[in-house]
Amino acid sequence: MRAWEVARPGPIEREPLRFVERPLPVPRSDELLVHVRACGVCRTDLHVAEGDLQVRLPRVTPGHEVVGVVAAAGGDVRGFLAGDRVGVAWLRRTDGTCPYCARGAENLCPASEYTGWDADGGYAEYTTVPAAFAYRLPDGMDDVASAPLLCAGIIGHRALLRTALPPGGRLGLYGFGGSAHLCAQVALGRGATVHVLTRDPAARRLALELGAASARGAYDEPPEPLDGAILFAPVGDLVPVALRALDRGGILAVAGIHLSDTPPLRYESELFYEKELRSVTSNTREDGRDFLELAARHGIRATTHTYPLSEAQRALQDLKAGRFDGAAVLVNDLPPRH
Repeated sequence: MRAWEVARPGPIEREPLRFVERPLPVPRSDELLVHVRACGVCRTDLHVAEGDLQVRLPRVTPGHEVVGVVAAAGGDVRGFLAGDRVGVAWLRRTDGTCPYCARGAENLCPASEYTGWDADGGYAEYTTVPAAFAYRLPDGMDDVASAPLLCAGIIGHRALLRTALPPGGRLGLYGFGGSAHLCAQVALGRGATVHVLTRDPAARRLALELGAASARGAYDEPPEPLDGAILFAPVGDLVPVALRALDRGGILAVAGIHLSDTPPLRYESELFYEKELRSVTSNTREDGRDFLELAARHGIRATTHTYPLSEAQRALQDLKAGRFDGAAVLVNDLPPRH
């Protein structure tokens, strides 16, 4: 099969990825072999390619927003048949026995593994996934529309939950890429007032089209105090900016897996009055199932821009440069070989 690999992590402008021939992966006894139809392009993939995230698997194939069909299954798998449509997401495996898993917080499992970081992901013709971590996808959603839901959507949903936004609350979104524009739709559907703060004029236009009450520059003040905010941009300088924008008792959730250094915080102006700063770490499978059901019920849709699988490196370059709004999706236009 053809697959992309991170040959040498570094700036995406220097093309650290390489498109190579590899043997077809063989699923373990508890895994599915999935023929990839589409794979979303996530900022985490960029962090893997550029080395912001420490290398865990040399020459790893990125990609963890995978839509495909089951091509084969390991001997211990039950409940999946060849041709079933499935999604493969970021959380790939947990031990299921640690105290975190036991209390329903498998996203904090110290032994957790991740697609496209610990194991090869979806920037390829085929990938594998433990059957227990594969998602059955809702009917009525095409492959391209479904792909960004599997990380951008799920993580945005968990980040929104972390803000504990009250009914009808005022939500600020800092950065407005693939995850934020899906999160905004969820929040608007729940009756929130959404204010978007981002440097990208095209993203500000998209925010207003989706129903945001305002769209301003990333360092601007929102037009009213916020009950909650989510930082999607991996920019530590925005943490105090967002904290200052919170009303009393407001919560800021940082949604990214990587964040540049945060400047010193001033207690009186940025943390007093019981403001809170929270992180978001991956997601549970329950988060994923809940979000996919919600997305199908409320018609949540990603704004997508497609690239052929063979142009994955260009898609990551365009993501870093901010050349598109919404989310990029790689489409596997190569014929199946299985």
